[in-house]
Amino acid sequence: MSVIRSTVTGCGSFLPEKILTNDDLSKMVDTSDEWIVQRTGITQRHIAGEGEMTSDLALAAARRALADAGRDAQDIDTIILATATPDNTFPATAVTVQAGLGIHHGAAFDIHAVCSGFVYALTTADAYIRSGLARRCLVIGAETFSRILDWEDRTTCVLFGDGAGAVVVEASEGVGSNDDRGILTSHLRSDGRHKDKLYVDGGPSSTQTVGHLRMEGREVYKHAVGMITDVIEDAYKATGLTSEDLTWFVPHQANKRIIDASARKLKIAPEKVVTTVQLHGNTSAASIPLALDTAVRDGRIKKNDLLMLEAMGGGFTWGSVLLRW
Repeated sequence: MSVIRSTVTGCGSFLPEKILTNDDLSKMVDTSDEWIVQRTGITQRHIAGEGEMTSDLALAAARRALADAGRDAQDIDTIILATATPDNTFPATAVTVQAGLGIHHGAAFDIHAVCSGFVYALTTADAYIRSGLARRCLVIGAETFSRILDWEDRTTCVLFGDGAGAVVVEASEGVGSNDDRGILTSHLRSDGRHKDKLYVDGGPSSTQTVGHLRMEGREVYKHAVGMITDVIEDAYKATGLTSEDLTWFVPHQANKRIIDASARKLKIAPEKVVTTVQLHGNTSAASIPLALDTAVRDGRIKKNDLLMLEAMGGGFTWGSVLLRW
């Protein structure tokens, strides 16, 4: 019996031109390249220019993903954009992208799950496709986190960067086995008891300001590895697959120490881990699609490869997606 699968048919990404190195940051706050690299693995990050908005980054990544998929914008019926840094409180940044692409049909909306946003958005697209609500989705992760950083707080401002990544996801037929191309299983979680460990201290309803990012770094690290492995083990239980079956592990690019610790706990070989945090920093919802596009462009990720995507973000939110490319 055939089943509907959500298959990735194209990907694209975009990074702002401006690069901020660790040495640049050492002139702004009390830090050093050695301190940042030792604790995070990050050497540089991209920063949006004046007047460059989240929708601009998202639109550029979307156009590249469409080109890679060989699709015209008019082929898309649903746009799902994951972001914690929208252009406006409302409308959704996704509708700005929709208008920029010249699409006047279908639906466009944002998903707000911070660093887990792309995993949440991809899972939502899969649900829409499998239920028949959509045939072709444009799934985007885009952020301008530089706009919500306290540039005097060296514990947070060194971690984040700006960027966008996108994928085109289309309905296809599979036989219902693990050999099918497309999303095989996805698992989402959240626990609002941890809100104060990673949040922005502002908002329309509370302070009527945008606010700045605040984080209890040690607490986030303490919870991250356990939460990440939880949803990955759920994916293995759902499919009968194991870490040995993976071709690539594409985690959220928050911190190299978290990535390495998660891979070790899950017994994923280091050579299977896609790591881009050193060049991009933590780009929140954009980090996984940026890493995907990087690994596709350099020839690592190929058709029919088995990929595990995972992320954890403020809330806490976390999730995994297991898919065959």
